[in-house]
Parts: sequence; structure tokens; C-alpha cells
Amino acid sequence: MDVAKVLDAKGLACPMPIVKTKKAINEIESGQVLEVHATDKGAINDLSAWAKSGGHELLNHEADNEVLKFWIKKA
Repeated sequence: MDVAKVLDAKGLACPMPIVKTKKAINEIESGQVLEVHATDKGAINDLSAWAKSGGHELLNHEADNEVLKFWIKKA
């Protein structure tokens, strides 16, 4: 997958992963992919809902040990 930007939101509690994701998504072009790394378990629901509400596409998410990884395609 061609990732335009990687956001490190590890160690941040809600709502900071969303705040940082929103800022990062504004820095990439439409159609590009943002990879987000978070450790807050709430990020699974939060990022999924946020992406949907913004018209973005959550392509995939996975857990790599304690790190949650998300790939969001900008609308």
C-alpha cells in the first residue's frame, strides 16, 4: 500500500489521536493514504466513526502487539 504520511499517535489518550489524525489528513491530497499508529484502544471505534463522518475510507486496521495501525484513504 502506498502511504503518503505516517502519524505516530502512540501514548495519546482520546481525543488526541483524532485531533492529530484530523490535522494530518489535511496535510495530504485527496485519494492519498494516511497510516496512523495508536495505543489507545478507543481509537478503533473513534477513528472508524471519524473517517466515516468525514467521508474518508478506513481501508484496514490491525493490532501489532500493543500498537493499533490504521490506514485511512482521504476523501
